[in-house]
Amino acid sequence: MVSISHVVEDIVKHRPYLSESLAAGIINVSSLARQLQPDVERKLRKEVNTGAIVMALNRLAPYLQVREQVQLNKLLSNMGDIILRSNLCDYTFKNSPTLLDCHIEVLKNLVKNDEIFYTMVQGVFETNLVISDAMETLIADFFKDELCLFKQGSLSSVTLKLPKGNSMQPGFYYTIMKELSWEGINLTEVISSTNEFTVVVDNSLIDKTFVVLKNIGKR
Repeated sequence: MVSISHVVEDIVKHRPYLSESLAAGIINVSSLARQLQPDVERKLRKEVNTGAIVMALNRLAPYLQVREQVQLNKLLSNMGDIILRSNLCDYTFKNSPTLLDCHIEVLKNLVKNDEIFYTMVQGVFETNLVISDAMETLIADFFKDELCLFKQGSLSSVTLKLPKGNSMQPGFYYTIMKELSWEGINLTEVISSTNEFTVVVDNSLIDKTFVVLKNIGKR
């Protein structure tokens, strides 16, 4: 039989901001209990006293403190290398039947040039490219018949090598994004793979971004 404590824990652990605030002791537990009450009752299919939810939250807080310290902080402290790239340009093109051919032509020209930064992310309706601005003429040539929805230059990127297991840790990416947000760093693009995480920012923000990401595991 599912208990109130299990339901409350399940709700909290899927909301990283809530988990963090509860672990830090900076949240009004009584107010939170009243806010969670409808969800708890829906999952248990019965009425639940607010006091019981308060007790469940109070029992959960010490566990969250340990979990945050032992699991999440361990991952953050094991970040790998940080790679900086400058002089980048960001493009967004509307998807078309010929867009992939344009991408292939660009790659053929870059295959022997390891110094060029180039990423492509294809969405449902549009495709994003981030490339070294030295290739601006090449992009203009190969994509001349495509519809460019957005273009921004004077950008830089910071790439983090991520520790193994990052994708299994709730709140991992939230913690990184939260630190950047707190410092007022606006992200032009976010590019992620299994073991790499890249943020693209305006050149004026690159030093600040580097410092935040370099120190993220040392707090």
